[in-house]
Amino acid sequence: MPKNTSIVLPVINETESLKKTIEILLSENREKIKEIIIIVDKITSKESLAVSENMVSQYPEIVRLQRQRRKFLGGALQDAFEQCSGEYSVMMASDLETNPHDVKKMIETAESGYDIVATSRWINQNSFNGYNPLKLLLNKIFQIFFKSLYRCNLTDLTYGFRIYNTQILKEIKWEELKHPFLLESILKPIKLKKYKITEIPTTWKARTEGISQNTFWTNFIYFRTGFKILLYK
Repeated sequence: MPKNTSIVLPVINETESLKKTIEILLSENREKIKEIIIIVDKITSKESLAVSENMVSQYPEIVRLQRQRRKFLGGALQDAFEQCSGEYSVMMASDLETNPHDVKKMIETAESGYDIVATSRWINQNSFNGYNPLKLLLNKIFQIFFKSLYRCNLTDLTYGFRIYNTQILKEIKWEELKHPFLLESILKPIKLKKYKITEIPTTWKARTEGISQNTFWTNFIYFRTGFKILLYK
């Protein structure tokens, strides 16, 4: 198979985890990766920017740096998706909360005939490591509620670790700029009912460096996003 996959990595305050993520991706999938787009913001730390530039210097034929125009995580991802040139595009984190070892399986599954391959932390037991117990309970309730509401088989609608046929990302009109984009980016394809979607199991491990930009109160915006898309024709 040709180099057919674009990887998008938003970076704010990740350094060693970013480096390790890229090293794992290339060691296991180099023959499939066409490009790795590191997308940075004006609030990206100097240390993270230095590591990003070092990765570009080390892998100039694959890794490139892009500065986001839109605000927040959702805006950064949308900016990067516009530049993806691979047949498939992977949405993931650069802090190792998304397991880079799973990307190989994601690419293989997409190539077998799926438009979107999502990952789920709920398929297997004990897939969370270091997750706040209260947030874990609320997350489970949210997943069950919206899975039922949308009548879909997916078990993890909020986890931003997926691979898409790139054309999907370019043809859908996206609206969310903050973290609820992670929900929007799966609910709209589900709502359109024309894409072949599946999910595979994954694990989640709390980041060991940097600070998450997703505040506790931002989580409640997910409900607004979920109900708004449900009402779309």
